[in-house]
Amino acid sequence: MNPILIICVVTPLLVILCWKDCKYRLLPNTYTIGMAVLGLIWRFAFGGIPGFMDGLLGGGVCGLFLLVPFLMKGAGGGDLKMMFAAGIFTGFRYCCAEMLFVSIAGLLLGLAMLISGKVDATRLKHFLRTIFDWRYDRKSGAENLPEKKDEKTRVPFGVAIAIGTIVTLLYIYFMEKP
Repeated sequence: MNPILIICVVTPLLVILCWKDCKYRLLPNTYTIGMAVLGLIWRFAFGGIPGFMDGLLGGGVCGLFLLVPFLMKGAGGGDLKMMFAAGIFTGFRYCCAEMLFVSIAGLLLGLAMLISGKVDATRLKHFLRTIFDWRYDRKSGAENLPEKKDEKTRVPFGVAIAIGTIVTLLYIYFMEKP
């Protein structure tokens, strides 16, 4: 499969998902599940049953990557579904590269948002003090936290997933180039 062709097909969906995530902090099922179905159809059309299974396995591994943060309420269900869909397109062979590039993109996005003041670091400070400072009063610290629904406490991780997916597909292109 040609990664450049996949980039051309997936980029419009990723742009729409990034826009929705930045504007509404929401990744609609229509787009995330639609992207996953498109990926499975693509995989089956160009790779048959082995390609389909490779995509499904890659999606499953990438989805599991966000399962623990999702269960701890650190990531949303849309992020999980978008990561699953992205893993379908990259496949099992490159799912570790996908997770690495998404993590790096998420770290850089979070740092940029912290530096620019678009995100409030109060929850991060509370979390880190809870783990590392045995003298920290967790109860009084938790009372002073902003509401979870507040836009300044949430990073649009869909943007990091989109950037990481495109970087992974470019990585695949340059790795498989003859």
